[in-house]
Amino acid sequence: MSAEPRRLAVIGCGQIGRSHIARMRRTSGAVLAAISDPDPSARGLADEVGVPYFAEAKAVLAEVPLDGAVIATPNATHAELGLACIEARVPALIEKPISDRVEDAIVLADRSEATGVPILVGHHRRHSPFIRKAREMVRSGALGSLVAISAVWLVKKPDAYFEAAWRRGAGGGPILINLIHDIDCLRAIAGDIASVQAEISRARRGFEVEDSAAVILRMASGALTTALLSDAAPSPWSWELTAGEQTSYPFPMTGQDAYRFVGTDGALEVPTMRLWRHGGAGDWLSPMASDSVPVERVDPLEAQLAHFIDVIAGRAKPLIDARDAAETLRATLAVKQAALTGQRVDLL
Repeated sequence: MSAEPRRLAVIGCGQIGRSHIARMRRTSGAVLAAISDPDPSARGLADEVGVPYFAEAKAVLAEVPLDGAVIATPNATHAELGLACIEARVPALIEKPISDRVEDAIVLADRSEATGVPILVGHHRRHSPFIRKAREMVRSGALGSLVAISAVWLVKKPDAYFEAAWRRGAGGGPILINLIHDIDCLRAIAGDIASVQAEISRARRGFEVEDSAAVILRMASGALTTALLSDAAPSPWSWELTAGEQTSYPFPMTGQDAYRFVGTDGALEVPTMRLWRHGGAGDWLSPMASDSVPVERVDPLEAQLAHFIDVIAGRAKPLIDARDAAETLRATLAVKQAALTGQRVDLL
């Protein structure tokens, strides 16, 4: 007999919270048990999907029998709500970033480890088959020793996106909202980040937070990484427009790449998964050819939900737990620190 579906609550019913709800409703291993959001408009969503509505997240944890909870609230509330889930003995999937402060993330990691209540952090690209295959190839030595990495995320977000005030102020901005995805992917594929240098600009949008940044990372392996990002510039180069993993975009993907990993024996473009190598002597005087690395497509958010169900059932440990996510947060906040101080930030 199959196991009973896991009863899950969604705390926070913005864009990503609604995305989680949609996937739960079409997944046999999970059932939506309740939703919570302080915005009264979320009551209409609860009525629509036929589950109880709570304005306060802690009321959900106290009053509804749950196997797990998804926290999709503004960044600054993640750690507090994660701790509340731990105290209620409810495993949590916390949207990235785990917190807006490393210190709070460490407290959450400590409590999770001390109590045995698992925390899975929603760096959903870790579940992408493109990221998994790139990690496998880099770490197996298929490219030789890693020399350099390029990451690009350049998009133009609509003005309506910034009507939520938190996206314009501390805790918002493309570094903490978007670059953190790329930082996490780079860590997953290429290992720890040793140091960070950066410049930011607010010139295009004029908000309290940056709209653009240029970043240099030195990986622990010695490989050098450049990362360029902006939420005010249209381009075909961003994970969302290259990977084709978000069905909310009503047009074909661009067929471009967001990452390039270059080693002593070859180079890999991701997500097109083109592998480039020289023939003959293996240097620039030898012909270069490319092969396509096959990857089976899956929805990483659906894969993440399935993994969360396995974590709840004790069949798996979190692919990225609170301790790991805290290190991604540390590296991401180091980008802001480096830009504001004009100094290199050493992490190792």
